[in-house]
Amino acid sequence: MLKVGINGFGTIGKRVADAVALQPDMEVAGVAKTKPNFEAQTASDRGYPMYAAIPEREPLFAEAGIDVAGPVDELVADADIVVDCTPSGIGAENKSLYESHDTPALFQGGEDADLVDVSFNARANFDAATDADYVRVVSCNTTGISRLIAPLGEEYGVEKVRATLVRRGGDPAQNSRGPINDILPNPISIPSHHGPDVQTIFEDLDIDTMGLKVPATLMHVHALNVTLESGASAAHIRDLLEAEPRIYVIPEGMGIDGAGKLKDFALDAGRPRGDLWENCVWGESIATRGKDLYLFQAIHQESDVIPENIDAIRAVTGLAEKAESMALTDETIGIGIAGGTPDGYDQRAQFADD
Repeated sequence: MLKVGINGFGTIGKRVADAVALQPDMEVAGVAKTKPNFEAQTASDRGYPMYAAIPEREPLFAEAGIDVAGPVDELVADADIVVDCTPSGIGAENKSLYESHDTPALFQGGEDADLVDVSFNARANFDAATDADYVRVVSCNTTGISRLIAPLGEEYGVEKVRATLVRRGGDPAQNSRGPINDILPNPISIPSHHGPDVQTIFEDLDIDTMGLKVPATLMHVHALNVTLESGASAAHIRDLLEAEPRIYVIPEGMGIDGAGKLKDFALDAGRPRGDLWENCVWGESIATRGKDLYLFQAIHQESDVIPENIDAIRAVTGLAEKAESMALTDETIGIGIAGGTPDGYDQRAQFADD
């Protein structure tokens, strides 16, 4: 069993830990936190060994009734690989810690691409991470765009991508984030950082991106225009996307006309934390004009990178090749929506206690 350490147990870290715990070839070696808050208590309740990310704060955990296995250095030394899920910029500061123990590490999309050997998306460039020491799992938005571009590029070729990203102001727990009552071009300059970030996966891709921030916490929504090298019908493109396990093409008859109903759908289906790991593409938005493809997709910023982290672990450590890893990740986490209902949904269980 591969021992995986998770440094940081917030929005992404807790999801990564739970996903690792589901894998038959991995185990959670431990998680590191800076303070004994409710998330630390959750980790303790789930049996994840707790390590103090700031050693001098270790007594605070004991005062809160949370056992600490030791400082984060011990976790890094013991783990076969570390997934750094700390806030943006902290991962870069942690890199020297991983280097000192010769422990490979994954970083999240908030870190700079030049910090690592390769930026990673399982669908697009799994093999590039093989034997790499430091890998960056790209951001939620870059993951969502990359998942879409990979099959389109393979099937039709892609000349250019234009994307407008309507971004949530913050995650539900980020009550210090904004805007509260505003709509912000973010950034006002063109392009937004998302286009260059996608180019860390598709080096030669011609892509322009614009971004807006809105007062919502649910999901991001992308308005995409992709110019293909060869024309295709909307029906053919829809069939292509429906064959991708990590893309959910929302059927017209579902009555899901926005991100709020998507989240409600996920919660009704019993998805943990209401997570949607898949790109959610509105089927009726898929349209073509000559070689130009248009569509809307929603990206759940808290969860779409979780399967990518699991696959990146396998790519770096050589546990499995691309197809095997992605299939195993999808199966264990529960990715896939068939017939309008997420896999694993059991209406009888849902209402058994009513």
